[in-house]
Amino acid sequence: MHRRPPARRRPLARALWYAAEAVLTLGLVLLLLVVHQLWWTNRQARAAAEEKVDSLEREWAGDRGASGGGGDGAVGDSGVGRGDTGAPRPRRAPNPGDGPAPADPGRQPRPTPDHAYAVLRIPRLGLRAPIAEGVGKGGVLDKGYVGHYPRTAQPGRSGNFALAGHRNTHGEPFRYINRLRPGDRLTVGTRGAVYTYTVDKTLARTSPRDGGVIAPVPRSAVRPGHGYDEPGYYITLTTCTPEYTSKYRLVVWGKLTSMRPR
Repeated sequence: MHRRPPARRRPLARALWYAAEAVLTLGLVLLLLVVHQLWWTNRQARAAAEEKVDSLEREWAGDRGASGGGGDGAVGDSGVGRGDTGAPRPRRAPNPGDGPAPADPGRQPRPTPDHAYAVLRIPRLGLRAPIAEGVGKGGVLDKGYVGHYPRTAQPGRSGNFALAGHRNTHGEPFRYINRLRPGDRLTVGTRGAVYTYTVDKTLARTSPRDGGVIAPVPRSAVRPGHGYDEPGYYITLTTCTPEYTSKYRLVVWGKLTSMRPR
């Protein structure tokens, strides 16, 4: 004869059932959050960043069209010679010992905070991303932009043009900068000029508080022997490391090797 379980066990079974439902629901919510962070935010930010790059380049092309492509006076003023084809020749980047830098056709007013004003391209990584002033998350980095550290040099200027970008989520423009090697090229385009930098050194890991890596003469204050000793025309890329954490910073340094007007 079948015996019913004691009545006192039924509330316990119901409690266990409800607990299992709650755990399953919580797991689904967490899974959706992970999908949102790792996939949806990337998709949104990348699309917005690409659109901003296209917008900037259309704007710059419109400026060149309105000015007729620049006449001889503008070229003479910029100090850049032209060949028989009329195309501007790239200018060698100045060395620290060259004295004052030549006139720069890309010189422009100081950018306003959170405003995208340049485009970074890294051919090895297939990357193109807008550069905005500032390194705030909401106004710059979470949009998939690369952020320019305030109070560091502007592109093509003497000193250190220092940049930050997400390594994971929100477009993750700097996810693979660990793959960059000495000799790799990257360019920074502005309204008036394109600057070419060449990767020179990397620092695989340092403290998030290591402000020396973005100093005018970049040199780690945490890892002795990493960085430079003389003034120059530098670029610095910084991002979090290891992936999916913000415990340390990964740093890539390069030097300006040429510039040309648009």
